[in-house]
Amino acid sequence: QVQVAESGGGLVQPGGSTRLSCAASGRIISFNTMSWYRQTPGTERELVAAISGGGTTTYGDSAKGRFAISRDKAHRTVYLQMNNLKPEDTAVYYCNLRSGQLTYWGQGTQVTVSS
Repeated sequence: QVQVAESGGGLVQPGGSTRLSCAASGRIISFNTMSWYRQTPGTERELVAAISGGGTTTYGDSAKGRFAISRDKAHRTVYLQMNNLKPEDTAVYYCNLRSGQLTYWGQGTQVTVSS
């Protein structure tokens, strides 16, 4: 059974930094895509950043220049380094894994940017 679990987040001051982690367990293909999405109440889930099996990265407009996605060599853990955080970055951040034709989501982790 494949599981995806996020960690990190919490309360961060404006202008601060934090790093989210997401670990995948179970039987997955190594050439997978892992992504971070975020969602606030009443809005659709939006892409923050993604990294493909080949290492190609994609960023949503809100993340460009401030966030960086990376992954471990085993392609089972993905990280999201978030810098210069703003109150509008407050959201639940979800990890997404696409392994072949299958998609898995984590439970989400709350990031609150506030003084």
